[in-house]
Amino acid sequence: MVETTHSQEEVSDERMERMFKVGAHFAYSKSRRHPSMKPYIFGAKNKVELFDLEKTAKILDNAKAFVEELGRGRKTIVFVSGKREAREAIRDAAASLSMPFVAGRWIGGSFTNFSEIRKRIDKYEDLVSKREKGELSKYTKKERLLIDREITALEDMFLGIVPLKKLPDAVFVIDAGHEEIAVTEAHAVNVPVVALISSDCDATSVEYPIIANDSSPSSIRFIVSEIVESYNKGLKMAPVVSEPSQQPPRA
Repeated sequence: MVETTHSQEEVSDERMERMFKVGAHFAYSKSRRHPSMKPYIFGAKNKVELFDLEKTAKILDNAKAFVEELGRGRKTIVFVSGKREAREAIRDAAASLSMPFVAGRWIGGSFTNFSEIRKRIDKYEDLVSKREKGELSKYTKKERLLIDREITALEDMFLGIVPLKKLPDAVFVIDAGHEEIAVTEAHAVNVPVVALISSDCDATSVEYPIIANDSSPSSIRFIVSEIVESYNKGLKMAPVVSEPSQQPPRA
């Protein structure tokens, strides 16, 4: 069998073609463009501006390198987006990496008041545990109904971040403008942000911007898959965590 190798340029061209196919190059109209986005605009078609995919590829590589390092260190990323077009992709990515997520409304204080948020999550876990063990049977039917409603309310707010025992090491966001509160809170607690953002966002508002179409489900899924791939690549290079010895100590 003859093995073939691809040059870096060929790989880059292939990826740019894939980005083009998923519509990653579509921005918004010039009237919606944030001033910081001007260097990333290639041109326009039918009043819709187009991103320069060569520049998008470069900053995507920068974000991927950061995420790869997170994987190498087995760090935690919270995946965030309440946009309808992004929710499924966010859930799937988080599930594939066993990471926390917010695929809906961001609850204010999730980072800046994390200790209190964690108490509410702990209460949710405690109530669910008691219900599963049948320990709520001592309450009246009306009381159990109220507890079930409380569990449902807590679940709606916090289910995706139940695994989050401490502040994360990074946040991945779809549309930093839409998730402004999450981004602001992340910065307030010194958590770096990786974000897929379109031309209506401030390119300087996050540490690792990925400038591309953030409204098309196919574009979103492509970028999300690139992030997941990078984390997994880093994870494969992570040091093996050895199990503690089970042997009894010598006398």
